[in-house]
Amino acid sequence: MAVLPARNYDRLFYSGMAVAMAVTVLAGFSSTYYLSLIGGGPMTTISGKPFTALVHLHGALFTCWVLFFIVQTALVASRRVPVHRRMGVLGATLAAAMVVVGLSVAVFSAGRGTAPPGIDPLAFLAVPVFDMVLFSGFVFAAVVKRRDGEAHKRLMLLAYVSLLAAPIARIPGVLPFGPPAYFGLAAAFIVLGAIYDLASRGRVHRVYQWGGAVFVLSVPARLLISGTSAWRQFATFVTG
Repeated sequence: MAVLPARNYDRLFYSGMAVAMAVTVLAGFSSTYYLSLIGGGPMTTISGKPFTALVHLHGALFTCWVLFFIVQTALVASRRVPVHRRMGVLGATLAAAMVVVGLSVAVFSAGRGTAPPGIDPLAFLAVPVFDMVLFSGFVFAAVVKRRDGEAHKRLMLLAYVSLLAAPIARIPGVLPFGPPAYFGLAAAFIVLGAIYDLASRGRVHRVYQWGGAVFVLSVPARLLISGTSAWRQFATFVTG
């Protein structure tokens, strides 16, 4: 297998991934949120519940993350790495706010019975909670490894991927196929990263190996946990 000169195409690849993930978010939330926000359409969730101020804050923070990721990859692509590093403080603060608000929205939504059609809200709570656990874990690891550029950029990509199931599930036609579809499509971005590693370096970076495994294994784990009595007791307590 021919191996491309390592790093020669990194700036192009990661900038392209940032744009591709932003397009994925827009495709999922355009009809269920953004277009209604701009055009004055029905402001309701996919379960028919009205949007609250907390949901709008959640949407604003996660939109800022999409834009922030594009800016950060653009700064690296333009070789403005010192600015990229200074912006990292803002990114860590934004990520922390996203976790707090994301968990708050998840708990509040479960408490008022918001969930995809046919799914028990208390059981479904496990899905966004795991999303936030993975996101915060990957971001924390990326901050710790901020001086290791190879690990850092892959950890940040994994953190982003951990958020993509929600918008992918909202792309028309995806939700009826269940978690294997929207989590599988999200994992496709990790697969693309691994393929690029093989093409540019001849091997898959260890971050994709263990991080991808954690992401994939989290799917059956959260589905299994969500059906236990212990989880129902926990969900009932936090939503009460």
